[in-house]
Amino acid sequence: MAAVTLSVSTVKPLGDRVFVKVSESEEKTAGGILLPDTAKEKPQVGEVVAAGPGKRNDDGSRSEMEVKVGDKVLYSKYAGTDIKLGGDEYVLMAEKDILAIVN
Repeated sequence: MAAVTLSVSTVKPLGDRVFVKVSESEEKTAGGILLPDTAKEKPQVGEVVAAGPGKRNDDGSRSEMEVKVGDKVLYSKYAGTDIKLGGDEYVLMAEKDILAIVN
């Protein structure tokens, strides 16, 4: 079986899919206690690094995506497929799993 090498620039989401780089998880609690890796929660905030062309409507046209590359977004806790590329974590998810754009 051949090995496939992926980079962020080679990933192009299809339809209404979005490729999000996951933000780093918190290392400490608000009280200053350091958290071990097993106690850290999966972050729900990330930055859009690639977006598909949009969902195809019944008449064949495409709906415009509400998010664009560079947007910081809040997404559902168990959304999408986790992907690790070059030490960074990404999530490939449907646009409907994004809850909000964070300023």
